[in-house]
Amino acid sequence: MAGNRFRYGQWRGGPDPLAPPYDVRGAVDAVGAEVLAGGSLREALRGLLRHGPQGRGGLDDLAARARRLRREALRRGDLDGAVTRARALLDQALAAERDELRGRGDDDARFAEAVLDNLPRSTARAVEELTGYRWASDEARETYQRILDGLRDDVLGQRFAGLRDAVRASADPAAQQRLAEMMRDLNDLLARHARSEDTTDAFAEFMRRHGEFFPEQPADVDELVDVLARRSAAGERLMRSLSERQREELAGLMRQSLGDRLAGELSALDANLRALRPDLHRGPGERVRGERPLGYGEATGALGEIAELDDLLDQLDQEHPGATLDDVDVDAVARTLGRDAADDVRRLRELERELRRQGWVSRDADGLTLSPKALRRLGGTALRRVFADLTAGPRGQHDLRAAGAAGEVSGASRPWGYGDEQPLDVVRTLTRAVRRAGSGVPVQLAVEDFEVVETERRASAAVVLCVDLSYSMISQGRWGPMKQTALALAHLMATRFPQDALQIVGFGLEALPLTQQELAAVEPDLRQGTNLQHALRLAARHLRRHPDAEPVVLVVTDGEPTAHLDPDDGEALFHWPPLPETIEATVREVDRLTRYGATLNLFMLGDDPGLRRFVDAVARRSKGRMFTPDLDDLGEYVVSDYLRTRQPRRR
Repeated sequence: MAGNRFRYGQWRGGPDPLAPPYDVRGAVDAVGAEVLAGGSLREALRGLLRHGPQGRGGLDDLAARARRLRREALRRGDLDGAVTRARALLDQALAAERDELRGRGDDDARFAEAVLDNLPRSTARAVEELTGYRWASDEARETYQRILDGLRDDVLGQRFAGLRDAVRASADPAAQQRLAEMMRDLNDLLARHARSEDTTDAFAEFMRRHGEFFPEQPADVDELVDVLARRSAAGERLMRSLSERQREELAGLMRQSLGDRLAGELSALDANLRALRPDLHRGPGERVRGERPLGYGEATGALGEIAELDDLLDQLDQEHPGATLDDVDVDAVARTLGRDAADDVRRLRELERELRRQGWVSRDADGLTLSPKALRRLGGTALRRVFADLTAGPRGQHDLRAAGAAGEVSGASRPWGYGDEQPLDVVRTLTRAVRRAGSGVPVQLAVEDFEVVETERRASAAVVLCVDLSYSMISQGRWGPMKQTALALAHLMATRFPQDALQIVGFGLEALPLTQQELAAVEPDLRQGTNLQHALRLAARHLRRHPDAEPVVLVVTDGEPTAHLDPDDGEALFHWPPLPETIEATVREVDRLTRYGATLNLFMLGDDPGLRRFVDAVARRSKGRMFTPDLDDLGEYVVSDYLRTRQPRRR
């Protein structure tokens, strides 16, 4: 319409609808790059959420903001402000009263002065003793009443948000009667809820009668309890934060300001809430410091904010087992840190859901982990890095095509026989049929017409890659190249040579078989020991499961054997320097593999003289080979050595 004016500004309706979606594959690749560099898989996935995609909007940023707000709340003021304010008002009332009495010459005035002179030093006890005192000064009486009315307003207004206006008239007996009835009905409702009774109708009736006092409009009793329990816990936390003297003073003033009936109902309410939400009423007090005296409402508000920030920090830390982003209270984030922080949490949740929906990650008891799909991508990345470093000539054809049972087409053919799995030679089959039956259409095929393609058969291999998991591997920067090498080899065999069987064996003080997923997530063994004997024993077990395959054992290590399994109880024994028993036990496993016909090639990392002597002796004894690659060349050496064993052979 003509004359309309439009204003443009920052989007304020939630997450930016025009913001580009997260690059999920980019996030997976970032995690993979950290793993291939030697980082922990768990820490890499955790870091993705802690730092956020592209290093922004992560949980660490939100936690830093929450800690800053907590520090500010701790410097907000003096928690004893309610008592300080009452003391100042009491001194003001007493000064006005003495001025009034000084102008009077009767005995009653002198007696009143004596009463004032003998008041206790305690503010709460002085206020209590002045309960029945007849004030001569109207100004003094009004000031004294402000002590009671102000604290009552603060206490009830802090507990019941809807009473902040109503309590202004709470000095009226009718108003006090109304407040007492509401709290009596509330305590009755909570008691029934604690007994697990059905309170649906009772809650509806309570809200019909007293709903104006609860502007939060809770949907059920549980929501009502959550609101009131947090405020009650803040009041208790205030008491725990004061010194014993301050606590006694404030408690006495509260009794005087509320009166016996309201104080009794409030005490019963606190007991009910403590029983229903005991977790909120725990924890120590806080040392809140500041120059400005805080009233009761301000002090409990500051402590309630600190408690909510503490809960939020616990949620953002994600330290407890099974923690997920769904544990983060987005509403609490919005209340304490702002709507933009809540939007960041929603985006992180969406990223995690998208990673899981697209099958890149899965969740187990320990948290997020990469799925097989992501591991294939990670292995492909590792393999591409290795092949990028291969500077030798052509390696031959490594693709497994659908040409018979794991073979290469030789160019010859032969008549089909029962049980043949080779592909049909269509041209020669049709040629034989035409020669037999003539060139009429359709061509009539008979069993004797079929020919199949001759293939060169490649022997399948049973491959064991033994990788050292001892702490020296990570302390010397060898963890990343080792993982990259193992993942690259696993991916190569899965995609190019699926007829081969790979088993990865990790060894530290003890050895254990690893899947590709377990390898990506494995952590270094912090216990001392390099148990190559156990690793070779597990390697032999894998080879025996594939008796028709060519046995190949590859060992990557940076230390000579320092541990072996005790023949009596099977426990791992460690000793440095290596014991003769350890060397002998390891050599026996080498001899068993050699008699089995296994090729044993060792890749030595580092320049330890003892390791060099051991590896050289094992290589000569097993008729295998010893390699001493640089870390950057480890993947190239291992993959090239494996490919060398996969040269085509005719059976």
